[in-house]
Amino acid sequence: QVQPVESGGGLVQAGGSLRLSCAASGSRLGIGIMGWYRQAPGKQRELVASIDSGGNTNYANSVQARFTISRDNEKNTAYLNMNNLKPEDTAVYYCNVRHRILALDFWGQGTQVTVSS
Repeated sequence: QVQPVESGGGLVQAGGSLRLSCAASGSRLGIGIMGWYRQAPGKQRELVASIDSGGNTNYANSVQARFTISRDNEKNTAYLNMNNLKPEDTAVYYCNVRHRILALDFWGQGTQVTVSS
């Protein structure tokens, strides 16, 4: 079992910054790709950024050059640095952790990010 726990969400003004953290319990060996997703009201959940155990990253076009994902494999923790936030970034942000051995995805409870104009 893996239990991701997100933190760092909040209310910020447009142009501001936030740093989200995702701490995942469980065996480090079994944790593969980690990702941040978000879901805005009335919208489907979408990938924001992901990072594999080797540090390879993938970003949604809408956050490219503004957000940076990173991870600490020793701590089973992923981070999302969000800069130049825009109102359209407002959503619940979820951490996803893929267990490569169990072949299962584990989701955190989500953390709210609200960006005001």
